[in-house]
Amino acid sequence: MKPVLTLLITCALLLPGGVAAQQGASADYDAISRVPLRSSAASMPIQFKILVDAANLGGDETRIAELTFPAGYSGQAHLHDAIEIFYVLSGRFGHEVNGVPAFLEPGQVGIVRPGDTVAHSVRGSEPAVVLTIWLPGGAAAPFHVAD
Repeated sequence: MKPVLTLLITCALLLPGGVAAQQGASADYDAISRVPLRSSAASMPIQFKILVDAANLGGDETRIAELTFPAGYSGQAHLHDAIEIFYVLSGRFGHEVNGVPAFLEPGQVGIVRPGDTVAHSVRGSEPAVVLTIWLPGGAAAPFHVAD
């Protein structure tokens, strides 16, 4: 696993209110999930694979997913009430925060904080695959509906 990716996942799990073991209680979670907990239907505009959430973590402290945005994707700007961290795995990911446009390349990180307005897009003929971390995990609930 790439060092930045390992660091992002570790930080997501160790932030205040994170893993129960950090507070002296025992954690009840499935440390390794070999397949996504949930995946989107192929016909959805954004395909997702939920990698970590309450189902294997045991709480809503974070949610981690692999999102695939199709080539040519152009999303509407939306307001955030939680932290959202993006790590680009492949493609060219448009990440406009508070009206400031940027395009992230593989290996780059984008961050959205509470109160930020963000819009995403994909430039080029290839989809963008992005590891996404939400803090807290429940903040992503309206976006990812359980099967």
